[in-house]
Amino acid sequence: MDSSQIQKGAESFYFPGNKTGVLVLHGFTGTTQSVYEYGKAIAEEGYTVLGPRLTGHGTFPEQMEMASYLDWIKDVEAGLEKLKEMCDKVYVAGLSMGGTLTLYLSERYPNLAGIILINAAVELPKMNEYYETKKDKAERFVPGIGSDIKKPNTIELAYDQTPVKSMGDILELMELVKIKLTEIKVPALLFSSIDDHVVPPENSEYIIDKIRSEQKELIHLENSYHVATLDNDKPFIISKTIDFLKSN
Repeated sequence: MDSSQIQKGAESFYFPGNKTGVLVLHGFTGTTQSVYEYGKAIAEEGYTVLGPRLTGHGTFPEQMEMASYLDWIKDVEAGLEKLKEMCDKVYVAGLSMGGTLTLYLSERYPNLAGIILINAAVELPKMNEYYETKKDKAERFVPGIGSDIKKPNTIELAYDQTPVKSMGDILELMELVKIKLTEIKVPALLFSSIDDHVVPPENSEYIIDKIRSEQKELIHLENSYHVATLDNDKPFIISKTIDFLKSN
């Protein structure tokens, strides 16, 4: 697509580094802006970091409406393949739906070095109920879900409208991922905000219970809402992520 349509700050990012790669994935209706500083901090430790912009994101809601979860899967698989060409081992980290896509990759690519999940989603009961009331109506867009952030004066670059059709896509993606969680055996680090107004914290509890990784840890975040990579706990998340990468 024409790069002029991409919002400033929503572009894909890439930091070349050593032979260990980290694929960093943003969330539903959001952009790479939400994970850029997180990815950059990892790169500053010497790692090779890639943060792809998911199809239909970072432009305008009508573009997202035209995309599907299959496009998002292709995006992250392409990013993974790029890193695998350059690196000896690859980790995947994801925020929200980026976490869902991280789980998808770890279910299908068992040779990943490890995964980092930040408020990952596998079930959104309220969205499911809302979608059922909207899917057959003429209304194409509903209010957005971005910027669930506790830190004052901090804004997520995200759509202020959510395509109804796209809600169906994330719900389908989550179902696809949820049924294969027991196939995940790679080392896993999970972060879950105690107060999350988008993804219920029970998601992380469910994920860590279902995955079969020998090495797995769930860390609760006490001072952040959903977009924790832009929130008060960002330095803590970065520090724990780097410890995880170094320990594997």
